[in-house]
Amino acid sequence: MSTEFSTVAWAKDATMYEVNIRQYTQEGTFKAFAKHLPRLKEMGVTLLWLMPITPISKKVRQGTLGSYYASSSYTSINPEFGTLDDFKQLVTEAHQLGFKIIIDWVANHTGWDHHWTIEHPDWMMKDEAGNFTEKNGWHDVIDLNFDVPQMRTALIDAMRFWVTECDIDGFRCDMAHLVPPPSF
Repeated sequence: MSTEFSTVAWAKDATMYEVNIRQYTQEGTFKAFAKHLPRLKEMGVTLLWLMPITPISKKVRQGTLGSYYASSSYTSINPEFGTLDDFKQLVTEAHQLGFKIIIDWVANHTGWDHHWTIEHPDWMMKDEAGNFTEKNGWHDVIDLNFDVPQMRTALIDAMRFWVTECDIDGFRCDMAHLVPPPSF
């Protein structure tokens, strides 16, 4: 399988704007951010890249807020941002204004309380003693085991959820260089 991908036409000349929902407004919600869409449109933005919107792991959390990149679920919304319906409404409003929306996708690792750690512990990397591990010095995450085909399928299914259920336009894959091809 080739590891080269063609650029989709709408992304080729896009003006991308990265959005951190938590810090963008005082409220830190999808609804509050949506009020700024017209201004971003006037600025010439055509593509909104949302930093991770999934729930932040509480187990082995770094600091008081935790890292967006330590997700506890691939198919849920971080409740501090609002609900799944709030997110869908944001996507709808953005599309009506002509924006494309991509979300940050963390495909290399999960947080320590991701449900896969209980339901499918074999989907996680382990050290020689059988303990969950990661190899990049990020102690709040566990690396995924890409040798397990079922895990790769579940990861793709989770990505499909965001496209089919929420109508997003794509993903920005965090730490993609650590995800072995052909994983997607």
